[in-house]
Amino acid sequence: PSFFSSPSNTMRGPILSHARRAGSRAMAQSQLTQQTRGMATEKQLFNQMQSTKNIQKITSSMKMVSAAKLKGDENRLAVAKPFNAWTTALCGEPISMEEATYDDLPQKTLLVPLTSDKGLCGGVNTFISRGVREAVKAVQNSGRECDIVVIGDKGRGQLRRVYGDMIKRSATEVQAPGTFTLAAALSAELVAAGAADYDAVVIMYNTYVNAAVYKQEYKIIKPFSGEGEDEPMMSYEFEPDTKSEILVDLYEYLLTSQLFHSFMDGAASEQSSRMAAMENASKNAGEMIESLSLQYNRARQARITTELIEIISGASALED
Repeated sequence: PSFFSSPSNTMRGPILSHARRAGSRAMAQSQLTQQTRGMATEKQLFNQMQSTKNIQKITSSMKMVSAAKLKGDENRLAVAKPFNAWTTALCGEPISMEEATYDDLPQKTLLVPLTSDKGLCGGVNTFISRGVREAVKAVQNSGRECDIVVIGDKGRGQLRRVYGDMIKRSATEVQAPGTFTLAAALSAELVAAGAADYDAVVIMYNTYVNAAVYKQEYKIIKPFSGEGEDEPMMSYEFEPDTKSEILVDLYEYLLTSQLFHSFMDGAASEQSSRMAAMENASKNAGEMIESLSLQYNRARQARITTELIEIISGASALED
């Protein structure tokens, strides 16, 4: 009897060996799946890091370009201010749009918001669009009338959704930097749109304070019309043409000068805002890169740990 073993003892060895091999294969497959998932996540994090680094390079370059353009716009604005100083005696000082009630607008007004054709410049266009909406609301609530002539693609896109029926004309793809010839062409468009038929033309624009601050203002430009005591410029004599013809030309030139100054002010504000926006974008990209690097290192460490566990498990299986 001692020379024979029972059937259960005979079968137990192969079954345990087979079960051990099956368990090892299952563990290896599970570890391989975890490793594959870890490598995929690691690759995704690496790709995202590279994309964010590329975006950071672009935003940093745009900031330097805007800083260079801002210097030129500041020089042009410094020239435009004394050139447009004569209009203050006829139109008065610009009015801040902050907490404005727009009670000074006449019965029929033509609003001319100046916006940009390009984005990525902070709230430059949003502030102007908000001011237009507030002005339209104030005018309509008081029983007055107004129409809109938009300059700039961003402003047209924002205002068209709300006041599409009030927009009479729009000008997009305006060349930069602006010139007096461009302002003259735009003022001719305003005159063709019937600017003289309105009680006032209101130019709404961003005014440049410094590289970090810009504000919103509007100018009220009224036509030279009236009779009797309301007749404009009674203290002047006009020769050799008639006074009415000269006043028409003077009004168009006044519009041109005011548009030119507003263009220069708006261009400097746009570049300063874009420079600040790109600086913030570069900073945010750097913070995101740091966060992704931490996640990437954790995923890489987890993958290495998994590989070590797999090697140790394989060595233990061979010993068994």
